[in-house]
Amino acid sequence: MKTVITYGTFDLFHIGHLNLLRRAKELGDYLIVAVSTDRFNWEEKHKKCEISDTDRMAIVESIKYVDKVIPEDSWDQKIKDVQKYDVDVFVMGDDWKGKFDFLKDYCEVVYLPRTEGISSTQLKEDMKNK
Repeated sequence: MKTVITYGTFDLFHIGHLNLLRRAKELGDYLIVAVSTDRFNWEEKHKKCEISDTDRMAIVESIKYVDKVIPEDSWDQKIKDVQKYDVDVFVMGDDWKGKFDFLKDYCEVVYLPRTEGISSTQLKEDMKNK
């Protein structure tokens, strides 16, 4: 069995998120998604979420491509997660290209192209301007 892991906030869930999860699942048999906690988003990423981490995890867990959801509570948990879950492939959007290459010592690292024309940041901007 080939295990894949990806990480994200998944705030204001949209088609770009769904595309990422579908394409990540296509790279293996079992997809683990680490969803950033509210504390991590606020204290480490300086990002306020519109939807609580509990709700975001429930949304992601309901997606048919996702086999397991875990909380992401720190930048440095990735190596531990890869080892703990015996991960074969680490996946992120290509806006993070090169940032997680240190994981290549532990698993394959894949950066997938983002879905054009959609992002949570853009959605938040659009909502502000209405």
